[in-house]
Amino acid sequence: MIEKKDIALEKAVLIGIITKDQDEVQSKEYLDELEFLTHTAGGEVLKRFTQKMEMPNSKTFIGSGKMEDVRQFIEDNKVGTAIFDDELSAAQERNISKILNVKVLDRTNLILDIFAQRAQTSYARTQVELAQCEYLLPRLRGMWTHLERQKGGIGMRGPGETEIETDRRIVRDKIALLKAKIKTIDKQMAVQRGNRGKMVRVALVGYTNVGKSTLMNVISKSKVFAENKLFATLDTTVRKVVIQNLPFLLSDTVGFIRKLPTQLVDSFKSTLDEVREADLLLHVVDISHPNFEEHIASVNKILGEIKSSDKPTIMVFNKIDAYKQEPIDEDDLVTERTKANYSLEEWKSTWMNKIGNNALFISAINKSNLEDFKKRVYDEVREIHITRFPYNHFLYPDYNYEDME
Repeated sequence: MIEKKDIALEKAVLIGIITKDQDEVQSKEYLDELEFLTHTAGGEVLKRFTQKMEMPNSKTFIGSGKMEDVRQFIEDNKVGTAIFDDELSAAQERNISKILNVKVLDRTNLILDIFAQRAQTSYARTQVELAQCEYLLPRLRGMWTHLERQKGGIGMRGPGETEIETDRRIVRDKIALLKAKIKTIDKQMAVQRGNRGKMVRVALVGYTNVGKSTLMNVISKSKVFAENKLFATLDTTVRKVVIQNLPFLLSDTVGFIRKLPTQLVDSFKSTLDEVREADLLLHVVDISHPNFEEHIASVNKILGEIKSSDKPTIMVFNKIDAYKQEPIDEDDLVTERTKANYSLEEWKSTWMNKIGNNALFISAINKSNLEDFKKRVYDEVREIHITRFPYNHFLYPDYNYEDME
């Protein structure tokens, strides 16, 4: 019997920039997230490189001096992959590849790779493949340039150009086929959603890795895959949930992320339709994350883009068990007290206080405050149900709502 060997992690370096629109603190946060993405994809980050710039270099993203530092480190440490925090143009990717002579990825490419690993159903794989093809199309020339450099330019120039045009046509045809396939599946899914009847639909939304799937498992008593990695959930899962005698449909959707590639928003249209057609959103937030407020803003931005920001929403602040308040020395009169020093009670008295009973604080993994959570969700779903079926409510106040399926 052959023993299974541990798969070696792919060595990588990360490259980001500090600009007037993205200060040093934000740059560090983005690179922290990029490192988590790299780990999720199966990579090991050996070093980070950052540079202060007015704007990215149009040819190589970073300056020539910093690029030489990156090249030297890659050569000295036998690194195989360079990952940039922002999306690179086809020309930038081509130029950087020539200098570094290693695999060059950007944030979009990395996220697409993770999605390709995580896609379980035929529909999710089709959506990912579409996004990958749309990302690949403008970069085909760079891929052939890389091939010509390996085999030599003489004798490759004419056929190379022919191959580029052939490949472009193949990719365009593939995109058309995938779009047609997705359109067909979209119609089927729309019929399925229609067949669910008049049951209230509730959708879990939120940043990636905030605990949506764990919460789904707890309240629906199902076994949706959950893991402490980004984009653990890719395929939308819908479960029937009953609280007291009131049934409703609960869907767990793909997590959002900052700088979410446009291709993914477009190709995952039907997945996001679960959010668009929901009657109630449960916006789950990892309150233990130091940048949870920025995560909320990123999710709200995407909800606005898909025209779902005006839906009834309950903010669910999860992972209260992991929340850590940074201590402050009371005798230190110089250090300014920041939000990192807030206790949970102090957070509740900030802007969260304006949300009122639509702000809930729970721990899905420890099942803390889940009864309060269930009661609040029950009240909201019941209100929607009464609006939808006023006749049954007023004539039969003790009616078993499960009979309405």
